[in-house]
Amino acid sequence: MPIQEDLQAFLAEWHDPSPFLEVQTSGSTGTPKRMRVRKDRMLNSARLTCDYLGLKKGDKALLCMPLRYIAGKMMVVRSLYAGLDLEVCEPSGHPLADWGDTPLRFAAMIPLQVYNTLRVPEERKRLEQTDILIIGGGAIDAALEQEIRQMPNTVYSTYGMTETLSHIALRRLNGPEASPYYHPFPSVTLSLSPENTLVIDAPLVCDERLVTNDVARLLPDGSFAIIGRKDNIINSGGIKIQIEEVEERLRPYLDRPYAITAAPDPRLGEAVVLLLASNLRGEMLTEVLASLPKYLRPRHIIKVSEIPQTGSGKIDRAACQELARNIITKTL
Repeated sequence: MPIQEDLQAFLAEWHDPSPFLEVQTSGSTGTPKRMRVRKDRMLNSARLTCDYLGLKKGDKALLCMPLRYIAGKMMVVRSLYAGLDLEVCEPSGHPLADWGDTPLRFAAMIPLQVYNTLRVPEERKRLEQTDILIIGGGAIDAALEQEIRQMPNTVYSTYGMTETLSHIALRRLNGPEASPYYHPFPSVTLSLSPENTLVIDAPLVCDERLVTNDVARLLPDGSFAIIGRKDNIINSGGIKIQIEEVEERLRPYLDRPYAITAAPDPRLGEAVVLLLASNLRGEMLTEVLASLPKYLRPRHIIKVSEIPQTGSGKIDRAACQELARNIITKTL
């Protein structure tokens, strides 16, 4: 369905008498599911973002993400709350390709959109003229963050999920306020579970305390860093390996899509598997493996046609694991 039709359908649902509407999770770590959420909570979320960023009536904003997920829906709700002048374009990897010379005040993108935009000089210029850019929906690797650090505008990474109705914390990526830590909105209180996963108390957007699967480091001032997901831990021979840590270590050495996952191993219990969307030459493979400590090195390296992704562009962890398991089982 074209984005304009999706927008009209969402607005019709927003303005109907029901205090609730349905949203869909992205399914990055499991089966996508539908959630029933309160519209007043969505307005609270919009207020938190608009007030923090200083967005006001008439500011030109861009919707360039699918409306079936919370990120797209919240761009519309922010515009309704603050009276933003919302421009809508079909979701694509190059959202500013056909944009004119009118600077944007505010835009939200996923990392892949930002990466693609920075590769094209005309699109890069338009992105740099966007006053405030927020980036969510996936990890920002070190190379992309380094590029963003040179941008003259204001760029944030967001932390949140469908259950928190978009983000509850922001991390500045450039300028003098750049930080490796996310800073929650003032109304949000954070703590750690016994498993060191982040626990969120956000009464304006969540009725109940939310215990996440995100392993975190929490600082005394309330800021935090995300280490990885609890369900993205591979237990290989009694050693617990965080998938995101291995992927981050590989980023300087791999210039093609890839993912780390696990497969059953009769000796280790689970083995680390590297899925690659294209072949690697022998010498490159040697360099990649040498970049990792021995206990992190993949026992299997599998070429696949593409890395499974969810509808929102995240790595589909469950599909990656299933793919690796099926391929390895057939070769044994």
